Amino acid sequence: MVMTDEMMKAVENDLVFFATSTADGVPNVVPIGFAKPIDSEHILIVDNYMHKTHENLEKNPEAALVVKDAKKCPYQFKGKVEIFESGKIFDDAVEWVTNVMSKQPKAAMLMTVEKIYSVQPGPDAGKQVD
Repeated sequence: MVMTDEMMKAVENDLVFFATSTADGVPNVVPIGFAKPIDSEHILIVDNYMHKTHENLEKNPEAALVVKDAKKCPYQFKGKVEIFESGKIFDDAVEWVTNVMSKQPKAAMLMTVEKIYSVQPGPDAGKQVD
C-alpha cells in the first residue's frame, strides 16, 4: 500500500500512536515522537524508551499507527515491523535522534505499510483505503 504525500507529511509532523500486541493478543499503545516515512511504503519509528512495545514486536511483528490529529490525517496504517539494532536503518535513526536530543536510541523499527484504513467519522469509517 502506498501513502500519499499528505499522509507522509502528517506522520512526520505530528505525534503518532503506535499499537502492538502480545503473541496472545494483549494490546499496547504508546505515543511516539520520532516517526517518519522514509518512502511511500515504510515508516521509521525510533525506540528510545520502549519496553512492552519492543517485546511485543519481537514475538508479533504486526502493528498499527495513527496520527494524533485525525483532521490532518484521518488514516490508520497497518503492517509488519522489523527491528534493527545495527546497520544503515539503525544508523539513520541514531543520526536523526542525536541531532534533536542527547539520548542514543535503543533500536530502529521499520514498518512496512500493508493496509491503510479510514478513521474519518462517517460512512467510510473503518473502511480500507484503495
